[in-house]
Amino acid sequence: MVAQPPLSRRLRAVLVAIAMLAIVVPSLLVHYAPPVPHYRHHRVHAVPQRVVPQAELPPVEPVAFQDLDPQDAREYNADVPFVDGPIPPARPFRLEGDPAAQARATDCLAAAVLYEAGDDAIGQRAVAQVVINRVRHPAFPKTICGVVFQGADRTTGCQFTFTCDGALVRHRWSDAQWARARTVAAAALRGSVYRKVGYATHYHTNWVVPYWQSSLDKIAAVDTHLFFRWTGWWGTAAAFTRHVSSDEPVIAALAVYSEAHRSAVDGPGPMLQPEGAFYDPVAAQAALPAPVTGDAGSFLVTLDADSMSPDGFALYAKRACGDRSYCKVMGWIDPSKTPTALPLQPAQIATMSFSYMRDQSRNYDKALWNCLEFRRPSANQCMKAQTFLTNAKLRMEMLKLDDEPSPLLAVPTHVPLLADGLAGVRHKGDAATDRATPPGQPAPAAPPLKQGPAADRN
Repeated sequence: MVAQPPLSRRLRAVLVAIAMLAIVVPSLLVHYAPPVPHYRHHRVHAVPQRVVPQAELPPVEPVAFQDLDPQDAREYNADVPFVDGPIPPARPFRLEGDPAAQARATDCLAAAVLYEAGDDAIGQRAVAQVVINRVRHPAFPKTICGVVFQGADRTTGCQFTFTCDGALVRHRWSDAQWARARTVAAAALRGSVYRKVGYATHYHTNWVVPYWQSSLDKIAAVDTHLFFRWTGWWGTAAAFTRHVSSDEPVIAALAVYSEAHRSAVDGPGPMLQPEGAFYDPVAAQAALPAPVTGDAGSFLVTLDADSMSPDGFALYAKRACGDRSYCKVMGWIDPSKTPTALPLQPAQIATMSFSYMRDQSRNYDKALWNCLEFRRPSANQCMKAQTFLTNAKLRMEMLKLDDEPSPLLAVPTHVPLLADGLAGVRHKGDAATDRATPPGQPAPAAPPLKQGPAADRN
């Protein structure tokens, strides 16, 4: 074996130096490198930016947020660049329609700018511009109120969170603040343009990161709000030419502020009773029930009499019915007595606390209460005393329903039912009831046994 010559002193020094550098340099780089923003340690699910072609309507994504705390979100948003190029201002917009519809639109827009931007005129103008941009864009509803309250009937999926997160119930702005918001809204609907946000259709505060953010162009910042438009053709002026409808819907949830929405409620609803006006914000914001399986026009519900007033039952029922032309809502206070399916049994009907029926083909729209449980200002609002029908008489009665619509449920003939399935609609030929009550007069109301939170509002 041949012996290897020893390493020279110089070579050993070089090798030691290289080893030291391999250890020290990375350590120094780690020590003196600029800090990495904390949000980068969170996983951000960025939606890929896609230019939607003109032939395809861009989707309106539900409001959902990345899992970032506020400071991380601010850092993330600060790193998102603004789009290059000019931001052309939107064209002036002037709302058409009769004075009542214009008043409803003004109040819907006022609620949006106030709850979204607070009592700040600049922020309110920016929010108002986004609402107007949306109403002119074919991807959104074609009325101001429709845009503002889009998805408000769901606990998730609303486009403006104040319409479905209970803010209308939790927080009430002062009359002066409401008046200032109406001034901003009215100006926007008469042609005032907030130029800075251009044709933005989306915005969010800088302490949150919506999932849709990365798919849009960031175009402006107003205080703590960031504004975005769709990419490609759908973000240009040519896309904002849709004809806007002047048929503004009535928004019951705004009755606490708006005379225009309060006075537009049709029929003896919960907001305009014959003996006085009353509005229930809990009923206006409560989660809506699902219809009965197999019958999209019928609802069996448990009513929360502890937090919802008796007047609010009717508002809740009308919200559940939505735009159905024919609808029945039956309510119980005790959840153990609330049925889960149709047809109803006599004992279930006897314990019913509230009923509502709508039949637009017969111009019928009526809510009734069990006056043994809830005092009402008029006997016309009370359910009738109930009597059992024999099988033969039930079939006879069901042939006599041409005089007015019947809320009787679809029932087998072998099941005895009460004389009135929703306990409030008279049928001619009911001899027992005719003898007890003079023709054309309501059945007498029973003395009250239980009152809801606002039962004494007469």
